[in-house]
Amino acid sequence: MNQEFIDALNEIEKEKGISKEIVFEALESALVSSYRKNYGTSQNVIVNMNRETGEIKLFASKDVVDEVEDDQLQISLEEAKKIDPSYEVGDVYNLEIHPKNFGRIAAQTAKQVVIQRIKDAERDIVFDEYVEREKEIITGVVQRKAYNNVYVDLGTTEAILPYSEQISNERYDHGDRYKMLILSVEKSTKGPQIVLSRSHPDLIKRLFELEVPEVSEGIVEIYSISREAGSRTKIAVFSRDPEVDPLGACVGYKGQRVNAIVDEIHNEKIDIVIYEKEMDKFIANSLSPSKVEKVFVNEAEKSALAIVPDYQLSLAIGKEGQNVRLAAKLTGWKIDIKSKEQFEAYLEDRGISEEELAEEFENAKKDVSDDLEAEDDITLENSDEVSSEEVSQDNDLDINEKDDLEVESSRENSEESEEKED
Repeated sequence: MNQEFIDALNEIEKEKGISKEIVFEALESALVSSYRKNYGTSQNVIVNMNRETGEIKLFASKDVVDEVEDDQLQISLEEAKKIDPSYEVGDVYNLEIHPKNFGRIAAQTAKQVVIQRIKDAERDIVFDEYVEREKEIITGVVQRKAYNNVYVDLGTTEAILPYSEQISNERYDHGDRYKMLILSVEKSTKGPQIVLSRSHPDLIKRLFELEVPEVSEGIVEIYSISREAGSRTKIAVFSRDPEVDPLGACVGYKGQRVNAIVDEIHNEKIDIVIYEKEMDKFIANSLSPSKVEKVFVNEAEKSALAIVPDYQLSLAIGKEGQNVRLAAKLTGWKIDIKSKEQFEAYLEDRGISEEELAEEFENAKKDVSDDLEAEDDITLENSDEVSSEEVSQDNDLDINEKDDLEVESSRENSEESEEKED
């Protein structure tokens, strides 16, 4: 080793951020292994490298003992005192050795160690960079596909978008750019493994933080999100500032903010609803774009019965039960839906008034849930059994239209509030 080697390490430290001391320690350890590989393992060998000159010294380490049993590992106290009278039993004597051709071995080892340390350091740098960004959004470029997985170029490294985190209606062609959620970052033998997601609900949350300043600043908060990726998302928001309309802030002027998010997720529909502490109001909001006349809540069982106009029943349920299913996930409650006509028939069949039913819910009587399992009841559990053809018969609204009902509903609410202020 010479000064050129030390200079090279100094340069690597500056350019790659690799500590010179770490390289020295790794090299000393590697030289010990190389020595044992080439000269045998019977001795305890210590390698010391001069940090200033690069000079390498090898020492055979021996324990000082009264009686020698293995002269490769031990030295007698008598012999040790001839070298230095201060030696005592239990001390360690280091004998400098000069193995033949070790300089060539050291040079080869040094090259291998430095190359490996550079790779390890670069991997650590990448890992540290991305592990701190878990659950954040990043833009990547599709590079290739393999075994249903998509590999994405992030600029400094490559990440994986697993099949389970993809959206079914997206193609992921080579060169396509996507905003994705950094789902997890883990170390592996091949370097950091960065897993991305396009289908996670947190992607929607981060997109709103990017597009809506009030959300990123904490003025408007996202209470919950339910998502069926590629199809529809519901998001519940509220404002910490009474002067700020959370719905209007998220929708933006002429829908610009929410439309930017919809474009990013390739026209996945987004329902933005207001979170309310009163569960009957929150559940009513969660069934948007359907109008809800009344909601009965059972706090004990976290279940609710929502009454909707007859012509709104299919809209409240949604295609294949999607709307009520997402509303249930958004609120964390089981939601049963009846049309006005079904509700009146239900009351008549039980022989009770609306007020008596309300009292039953308030008292959280357990027999209510059994009564709600009537054959004409549409619940979260059986809503999947309703075909889109059956649903569409109840009203004239085509729920397959591409018009964003949720955005229009949001705008109508904003316009109504503006008229009231005027």
